This record gives sequence, C-alpha cells and structure tokens, in this order.
Amino acid sequence: MTLISQDISKAVAILNREELVAIPTETVYGLAGNIYSEKAIKAIFEMKKRPFFNPLIVHIHAVEQLENLVIEIPEKAKLLAESFWPGSLTMVLKKKSNVPDLITAGKDSVAVRIPNHRIALELLKSLDFPLAAPSANPFGSISPTNAFHVADYFQDVLPMVLDGGNCKNGIESTIIGFENGEPVIYRLGSIALESIEEIIGKVEVKNKKEAAPDAPGMLSRHYAPKTTTYLESNVEEQLTRFADRRIGVLLFQKKIENPAIQHQEVLSEKGDLSEATSKLYAALHRLDKMNLDIIIAEKFPDFGLGKSINDRLERATKK
Repeated sequence: MTLISQDISKAVAILNREELVAIPTETVYGLAGNIYSEKAIKAIFEMKKRPFFNPLIVHIHAVEQLENLVIEIPEKAKLLAESFWPGSLTMVLKKKSNVPDLITAGKDSVAVRIPNHRIALELLKSLDFPLAAPSANPFGSISPTNAFHVADYFQDVLPMVLDGGNCKNGIESTIIGFENGEPVIYRLGSIALESIEEIIGKVEVKNKKEAAPDAPGMLSRHYAPKTTTYLESNVEEQLTRFADRRIGVLLFQKKIENPAIQHQEVLSEKGDLSEATSKLYAALHRLDKMNLDIIIAEKFPDFGLGKSINDRLERATKK
C-alpha cells in the first residue's frame, strides 16, 4: 500500500535507502530518486516504463549546487536563474563527469531546476544528494497534480507519496538549452515563452524530437488520457460527428449547451490562462475516469500559457 504522508523525515529515510518517493513541486508531482544511485535511477525508468533514451531532470535547492553538476553557465542562463529560480524553469547545461550518463541518456548535458515548493525544498535541503524526478506517472500518461493521482498510478509498488497538496502551476516546467551559446526552448511549460523573452530576448523553439530527445517532453505522443481525445478549434461543430458516442468536453471559458455532451470541464470562467493551466491535468484525469467514448478538447488562444496548454493537448490527442 502506497503511503500518502507529509512526513519529510520518512521520505528522507526511504530516499537514503536508494528507494523512490513521489514528491510535490509547483508544476507536477515527480517520481524522485538519488541521482548518484544506479539502483534508484533504474527503478525510476522501470516504474514509469520510460525509455532510457529520454533524459531526466535533476532537482536542487540552491544555485550554488550547480557548480557540482555543470561545467559552465552561460550569461543568459545566469539571467534566467536570477529571474525564475526557484521556479518552473529547467535549464540544460554541459555536465560534469560525476553526473551519471543514465540520468542524461548518454548526453554531455544535464537538465537542472530548483522547484518552487516549500516541501520539495525542505526535502532537498535534508538530503546529501540532488534528486532526479520526472513526472510521477506511467510514461505517456496524464501527469499527476495531486498525491492521489500518483497513488492511483503506483499503488503497492511505490513506498510513499510526500503530500504537498495540489500543484499550483499544474503543467511541467519550461525547458531551455543552449546551442552555440544561444538559448533554445526544448519544452514549452508553465513559464510562458513571452516571459522568458522579456529577460533574454528572442528564443528559438525546437520542441519536437523523436530520436534521442534533448530534454523530456519532446516526443509527439505524451501526456495522454486512455480515452481517445481530439483537439478542435470549434468543439460544437465536432459534436455532430460523434452524436452516437458518450462525449466529454474540455473547454477554456464557457460551457456548451448540447444534450450530446455527457460531461464538460471548464478550466477558467474568467478566461485566465494561469488558472486554466493549473486545472488542466486534474480535469483530464476526471474526464478519463468517466467511461466516455471520446474527449473533445477546445484549442486555446495561441499566446502566453495558451501555447503551453495547446502543446500538451496536441501531444495527448488523436491526429
């Protein structure tokens, strides 16, 4: 039986035994293990059924820890760290040789972030090692944003979920790498592209790569419900296509009056993209448990966090 608890000392004891604990962050819950333990890192890949070619993110509690992990920090990376750490920004930087290749999928770079969650930071400060912590879900499934989502996925195989409540931001971190010293976004996330460009200027987006991805979240199929899901600009138009099915809909701002709809989730009645982002995965989890034939998701405004939501929905839906 997976323990759901707020007891940080229990989590420390389990992690020190080279076992895994699911931890809260402001983005999603992570499946965490000691980066220097081959046993723990292999267990993360095995429990998630995650391919070994997909690198993991290392979580630290202070910028000073970077010097133990990376060879250099580009100037623009320093500006981003000052602006967004602790927070939902992951940076891919050239790694030191002590960072295991298992973490980085054999690449010469490592993805690192400082989470902005009180419990996660307290835990990290209580350990002698950083944590690798990809999202605490089976590979390709909807990411978890509360402790119960995690327990549902890994009941009986995961020793503990450290309960930190609902995740405030609700989707994964934005990932930035540096190619020839210039920043490149590998994954759109819970810091909007526009917010990053305010700090360091124009940034190229290269967020799709099937073979040997540079960062997590680059594969075309990801974050997906078991229920067949479609992403549509005009949801009402599509309802007639599936009139004989049990339909659930995921909407930004306004409900749709239509008897064909079995259930609908509205993410922000006031049209707030931050609120919509924070509620996205929880709404998908609910819809996925309703024995529906299909889910129709509404395409979001393609700016700010709307871009990040659309990115998640495009990877979750039937092409």
